[in-house]
Amino acid sequence: MSGEHLAFSQQFPGRATRWRLRTRTLDLPRRPLLMGIVNVTPDSFSDGGLFADPSAAIDHALGLVEQGADLLDIGGESTRPYSEPVSADEELLRVEHVVREVCRQVSVPVSIDTSKARVAEAALAAGAEIVNDITALAGDPAMVEVIRNSGAGVCVMHMQGTPQTMQDDPRYDDVVAEIGEFLRGRRDWLIDQGIAAERICLDPGIGFGKTNQHNLTMMAHCDAYHALGCPLLVGHSRKRFLTKLLGGDEALRDAGTIGAAIALANQGVQIVRVHAVDQVRAALRLYEAAGGLDGREATIE
Repeated sequence: MSGEHLAFSQQFPGRATRWRLRTRTLDLPRRPLLMGIVNVTPDSFSDGGLFADPSAAIDHALGLVEQGADLLDIGGESTRPYSEPVSADEELLRVEHVVREVCRQVSVPVSIDTSKARVAEAALAAGAEIVNDITALAGDPAMVEVIRNSGAGVCVMHMQGTPQTMQDDPRYDDVVAEIGEFLRGRRDWLIDQGIAAERICLDPGIGFGKTNQHNLTMMAHCDAYHALGCPLLVGHSRKRFLTKLLGGDEALRDAGTIGAAIALANQGVQIVRVHAVDQVRAALRLYEAAGGLDGREATIE
């Protein structure tokens, strides 16, 4: 690690600088890596139906890589509030071909966004490197064996309730501390199950069983979770609390996503999961070039 990166890491004790995946190790620099979202669904909250056709989803994934995505997250089941679950057969029908074709055509790591072991296993066999499970491997008892046997990287997320109940009346005494304890517990449980700590990524679960204020408070204190020693992934993109803060103007949802991404970058968050990869990437590059993230002033040729 360079002296510059070491100094940055020392601002956040415990900040992970690498994440071991199924066949490779991902370096985690100062600027957050961008995980591009590929929803192969008819009902996701932001782009539901736009990429439900497999060929459209593949083209979208390739386009995100061209925009600068460092990873791709492919999912076949909406987890927006009050969404209805789909069967493993339906989810596989939506994503398996997409994962295989995307992995064949791109070099960036691909993540499968699923809580079903059968879907995860098929996606990993098709070339995926990561399993991104919103239930923190509590939704399917067979999932931990799939992760352990495959050696995949795994991202576990905090959620209060289920997508069908999580926004009914979420409550916390101390949202930052309680989510931190949950993530610590899941990390320790995974290690006890034989999954190496360096394969684990943690997601505090923006929008999953939190009020608008919970989301803002948690996002303002994400740096506290570096103490857990695992990479952090935050998926705040286009979520309703951002536009609520900006007066309810849906046209500003990408602007809100960019502002939050810069705040997360300042806290050393390693990965942000976003829809508009090109816009977030450009904003972070310019922010760094103008001295943000302790960057040096850029020279324009």
